[in-house]
Amino acid sequence: MTTERTYDFIVVSNRLPVDRVVPATGEAFWQHSPGGLVTALEPVMRASAGAWIGWAGQPDLEFEPFESDGIKIVPVPLSTSDIENYYEGFSNDTLWPLYHDVIAPPKYRREWWDAYVEVNQRFSDAAAKASAHGAAVWVHDYQLQLVPQMLREARPDLVIGFFNHIPFPPYGIYSQLPWRRQIIEGLLGADVIGFQRLADAGNFARAVRRLKGYDTRGPIIEVPIEVDDPGAGSHRHVTRSRHGGLVRTVLAMQFPISIDARMYEEMASRPEIQERARQIRKDLGNPKTIMLGVDRLDYTKGIGHRLEAFGELLADGRISVDDVTLVQVASPSRERVETYRQLRDEIELTVGRINGDYSSISHTAISYLHHGYPREEMVALYLAADVMLVTALRDGMNLVAKEYVASRVDDDGVLILSEFAGASDELRQALLINPHDIEGLKDAMLRAISMPKRERSRRMRVLRKRVLTNDVARWSAAFLDALTRSAHADHPLQHPLGHESRER
Repeated sequence: MTTERTYDFIVVSNRLPVDRVVPATGEAFWQHSPGGLVTALEPVMRASAGAWIGWAGQPDLEFEPFESDGIKIVPVPLSTSDIENYYEGFSNDTLWPLYHDVIAPPKYRREWWDAYVEVNQRFSDAAAKASAHGAAVWVHDYQLQLVPQMLREARPDLVIGFFNHIPFPPYGIYSQLPWRRQIIEGLLGADVIGFQRLADAGNFARAVRRLKGYDTRGPIIEVPIEVDDPGAGSHRHVTRSRHGGLVRTVLAMQFPISIDARMYEEMASRPEIQERARQIRKDLGNPKTIMLGVDRLDYTKGIGHRLEAFGELLADGRISVDDVTLVQVASPSRERVETYRQLRDEIELTVGRINGDYSSISHTAISYLHHGYPREEMVALYLAADVMLVTALRDGMNLVAKEYVASRVDDDGVLILSEFAGASDELRQALLINPHDIEGLKDAMLRAISMPKRERSRRMRVLRKRVLTNDVARWSAAFLDALTRSAHADHPLQHPLGHESRER
């Protein structure tokens, strides 16, 4: 009889940390795709022989579990219909705009919701099957908000964490969702629910009070347990409420995410990347000031607002195309969604108009780049840019702001940062702006251009200390510590080093 291997630490996310590459010739292979989340979790996953559950990125294909760099990879299959309804539909055309303050109108379609429930159940089943008794399961992001409760019902022995990488909206906005109660119930299946900002955690607690009537005390939410619940004895942190009933306590609080700051610092210190930064400036005509925007092409990023402000400064004669240029990197995003196709058309029309009106033979007003770049090239761009523009209309965190700061090993450069990005809670030495206030944004741009070197250095030193101290490893450690406290004293996360997976 064969035994199935189970694991003490499980990560569940929409996408796997590997991509399947299909070359023109030869066999397909799996390629590591390290992001901040992967970098933060790799050490504990290897130490505890962890498993990562997610979609492989290609529809209508099924893959057996496999090993990658010491991590067990468990692919969850999604069909073309799943991608259309669960991912592009409910996740990105319902939840994404709703959670970002309805900057674009959300669409509420029942068939999308049905697909969302079905796919969440598939992820939950995979996690339940791969988890050892008492394992810790960390679920990530808005695509999988029903998984915690599904897992709790199937496996009440598990320690369950959930982290929401995007904002959680105020109740007045959230209440529009026809399935608002089901989402809240899904999230409350977790022992620890993490948010980017204190305000997001507060919005969630208010939604819980309004929709469920549960008591909340700061970050603690009391979830009632039925006396005849067969899993009541397995629930963690079971106490009696002030009304005398049994409750399970859930921790919902902020854990602001970050980046692998030392990696960016190391890359920015390489002579070849510094030389590439100098070459970029030369290729742009050695302007006095290079402004930089780096975003996914998304309506939440405020790209149009910064283009409007930049264009007006040129029109007013307050800056000259000979002295100031804007580089806008807008990587492709969700191009099958109509809202995103329209956004691309609008941005490219605006760039074309501004360049047509103000560019000269030797200087281009805006260098617009609609594709992604390797990390080394991005660090070179960060070093070349005098001013970084982060003008998000709503953003859970915005890691580009932190990448820019970590890359500025010369203690130079100015960060203009939207107060509606989560990063603004930490990066207070940036020039904080309201992107809807075009006049205020223009004033901040001019202030950044003329800021004395001494002030630039002072601000950047403070910013760098913050980013280098509160890096992604510290973020993951803080969340896992909170999750560990929700576990039994002898839970494997208490002793992550050298702990082997178990078999059943």
